Amino acid sequence: MNETIKAIVEQFAGESYAEACELLRTLGRIPAPTRQEERRAEFCRDWLLAQGAEDVEIDAAKNVICPIGPRDGELVVFAAHTDVVFPDLEPLPMREERGRLYAPGIGDDTANLVCLLLAARHLLQKGLHGKHGFLIVANACEEGLGNLDGTKALFARCGDRIKAFYSFDCCMPACINRAVGSHRYKITCRTRGGHSYGAFGAPNAIEILCRLVEKLYAVEPPRAEKTTYNVGRFEGGSTVNSIAQEASILYEFRSASQACLEQMEEIFRGILAECQGLGGELTVELLGIRPGSGPVDPAVLEDFTARSARVIESFCGEAADIRAASTDSNVPLSLGIPANTVGAVRGGLEHTRQEWVELESLKPGLKIVLALMLQYLENG
Repeated sequence: MNETIKAIVEQFAGESYAEACELLRTLGRIPAPTRQEERRAEFCRDWLLAQGAEDVEIDAAKNVICPIGPRDGELVVFAAHTDVVFPDLEPLPMREERGRLYAPGIGDDTANLVCLLLAARHLLQKGLHGKHGFLIVANACEEGLGNLDGTKALFARCGDRIKAFYSFDCCMPACINRAVGSHRYKITCRTRGGHSYGAFGAPNAIEILCRLVEKLYAVEPPRAEKTTYNVGRFEGGSTVNSIAQEASILYEFRSASQACLEQMEEIFRGILAECQGLGGELTVELLGIRPGSGPVDPAVLEDFTARSARVIESFCGEAADIRAASTDSNVPLSLGIPANTVGAVRGGLEHTRQEWVELESLKPGLKIVLALMLQYLENG
């Protein structure tokens, strides 16, 4: 990154900071539960059009897509997600105190989205583009059981043209370059049930699931990459004197390796088959799949991440926190496409109603986002 780019982003952040704060106050109040992001999507589309974008669409997945530069050939994607983890359909509560803005979802991912929008406007108004087209994407369905469906839809549409992907999410100095994937299931057991005394010995749905859980927890996970599993919810039955007719569990396994996830899937299916003969009917509902890291060229990804890390370190004053996580970058990484998820704000208490961001952190965040874009223009 040369001194010219540094000067441009410093000026940009200084000139855009006040507007970034105001845009965050506005956007942060708009409710956007996962799969109900319409209002935020419409706001982002209309805002981009008002800034001079000529072609902005909301696709069937509720992604806002704004192309900049060449429309043919390879693409570089810069994205931030619109959804928040809260179900509110009324304007989200917000307060400001001692330089912090508090609101549900304000940092995850609203503040990062604001930095993306303002950096995109800079490109639009300055007429900047390189030989690769840019896609500015305010994507849907990143959180929870959204299952990354917005980003999956983007790659289903034009993944063969995407050469690089940046997601802006998390807090500085995060730089995510490995994808923690997950498979999530609801497993339900049903039996005839009966009276606890009169039908004693009849199959009990809770007891059968307990045996299933015991087998799941006896699994030795693959060692090639950290791989975990968890039963996070167990419910069912009715009264103390009734043999449970129905019970269910929520189960997931996670890994940063797609190969390890596939091994765990095979093990899981084998255990289910073993437990089908325990006296109850087991049914399995897939709640969601997030892919893990796939066949990304290690040298290419290392160089790609090093470029991001240098930008982060230049503007936030500390070393990049390079690590694995579950973000929109899971999708390209699973497909072998270099990707990073970069934090562009400082804050805390994500996924709580007390979530906050430091408004001053928008300044380095704006610099980070625009600098990553300008490096592509610089390098063609």
